Amino acid sequence: MTTLVFGHKSPDTDSTGSPIVWAWYLNNIKGIEAKPVLLGEPNTEALFVLDQWNLDKPEIMTDLPADADVVIVDTNNPAELPANINDANITGIIDHHRLVAGLETRGPIEIDIQPLACTATIMWKKIGKDWAQAPREIKGAALSCILSDTLEFRSPTTTQEDKAIAYSIAEELGVDMTEYAEQMFAAKSDVSSFSEEELLRMDSKEFDLNGTGLRVSVLETTSPAPLLDRKDALMAAMPGVAAADGAAEVLLFIVDILKEEATLLVPNETVKKIAEKSFDATVSGDTVVLPGIMSRKKQIIPNLTM
Repeated sequence: MTTLVFGHKSPDTDSTGSPIVWAWYLNNIKGIEAKPVLLGEPNTEALFVLDQWNLDKPEIMTDLPADADVVIVDTNNPAELPANINDANITGIIDHHRLVAGLETRGPIEIDIQPLACTATIMWKKIGKDWAQAPREIKGAALSCILSDTLEFRSPTTTQEDKAIAYSIAEELGVDMTEYAEQMFAAKSDVSSFSEEELLRMDSKEFDLNGTGLRVSVLETTSPAPLLDRKDALMAAMPGVAAADGAAEVLLFIVDILKEEATLLVPNETVKKIAEKSFDATVSGDTVVLPGIMSRKKQIIPNLTM
């Protein structure tokens, strides 16, 4: 049986590249037949990475076969996985997020969750000496994942291990990291072809705040102006997205990678209250700038309160 390797819904670069890296490892080093798959269309940065390294886009899986062998990467949250995930045979989890209850396994499995910025960093460590056998495109995918998740080391989630491993891979590949990261972030910033609803779900996590369901969305960009020009339309789309997804509110943070700050859209009094209590901010209009806020995992979700 082929082992399916996948990350979370609304796949970003890490949830697109890490399944590719780990499926390569299982197939070529461990002798386990494996296939990377996606749970949705990858974002523009991830598509750029696939093209840059001549990687095939993994198949988008709409239905998880019952009893399938699966390895879950870049998440352990059932809300970000297929509804029938517990009908599958979960054989491994590799992640760098907080532990969330709800997954069930059929027996003991190897779970590796580390406080690092990127799943690919963990994979590099696990692959060890066998990394020397990885082809150029696999190394390129891993480097891309680390640069994306760390925002080229600007994110507060970045560790020295993430940096050292990225530098090591870049040296192997002969890649100028700054130049390549700029190309990646430019691709991520080009969202002109996406609808407001697609933007609100593009990089989004479900989060329960004291019984209130939130969709916490982040758009990382080097050019926030085009997104902020669409703020009225984005806010108008929020109630429909929230209702369709079973959430009470959508929180949209537009992260300016270069200025290292986030702008939160404030469509109503509930979001205003969340912004003021969570970030010690004063909100006077329909947006609020949050200096230094870059990471949903480390700075946004842990601080959310009502």
